[in-house]
Amino acid sequence: MRILTPVVAALALAAAAAPASASLNLFQQFVGSYGLSTDGGGSIGSTYTVNAFVPVGATVTGAWLYQANFFDLVTSPITLDGNALTFGPRFDNANGLGATRADVTALAAAKINGGAGGTYSFSVTEFGANVSGVGLVVVYSDPTLPTQTIAIMDGFSAVEGDTFTASFANALDPTAGGFVADFRLGINHSCCGQASTVAVNGTTITTVAGDLDDGDAVDNSALITVGGNDDAFSPFLPAYGDDHERYDISGQISLGDTSIKVDTLNPSTDDNIFLATFLVSGEGVIITPGVPEPATWAMLISGFGMVGFAARRRRVAAQA
Repeated sequence: MRILTPVVAALALAAAAAPASASLNLFQQFVGSYGLSTDGGGSIGSTYTVNAFVPVGATVTGAWLYQANFFDLVTSPITLDGNALTFGPRFDNANGLGATRADVTALAAAKINGGAGGTYSFSVTEFGANVSGVGLVVVYSDPTLPTQTIAIMDGFSAVEGDTFTASFANALDPTAGGFVADFRLGINHSCCGQASTVAVNGTTITTVAGDLDDGDAVDNSALITVGGNDDAFSPFLPAYGDDHERYDISGQISLGDTSIKVDTLNPSTDDNIFLATFLVSGEGVIITPGVPEPATWAMLISGFGMVGFAARRRRVAAQA
């Protein structure tokens, strides 16, 4: 597998006229022989399972469990494999939706490190009435992997939508062997035809991001979808039921391109995109601005440049 050689590629990423509080923020980044696992879960019952997908021989570098909430924006008690979790600051929008995260690195490492590899199941128990579901993100180190850049972005999305343009000092080469550009979303409180639109470099790749792929019923307490390792890449312009919030965006990059533009739109303004992850080939470094305002991000990339993503939020819809 060919790895893009380091180049000095300066990349500027800016949101067009977006409010300071209207984007996803860069939370974590990893560069090297790292892999990514994501999964979601939600249930009308209080206990259900969420999974991590980690190969044998890999070790956990970091792991986080997100809880996504609706209506009463309070952090609810949640246990993972019976262990009480401590959640950090909330990401709440103006429409009665929000999310927060807990660091579960130690719990994930205790189960996964030295294990047989494959699927590791974790039991989630909710003790609050207004939890839509959870998302589990695990980053692991695996010496058999090529150099890759992983970014985790979280927060909440803007009602008025966002446009980001990534400009590169050096041309991109999506024809390089093994080139990967894997983009995933976590969406709270979506169902029943509610959908988001995502376009890359002027080409709409989906108009139907959303639904309750990881929930078990059309109910407020189970409206969750997180693009995961057990999901195939969504086809180009998928049908609503075929969009699983995981996308291969390498097809929207042409040989010689020096920019990538990502546009998002939430026409019915009643869902919330709280999580976005990227896994791309090559060695990259993402630099956030000194003032923690997500409206304008700066990124410095060597190899393949990372694309930032910010989405819009939508109002809570009446459940079907």
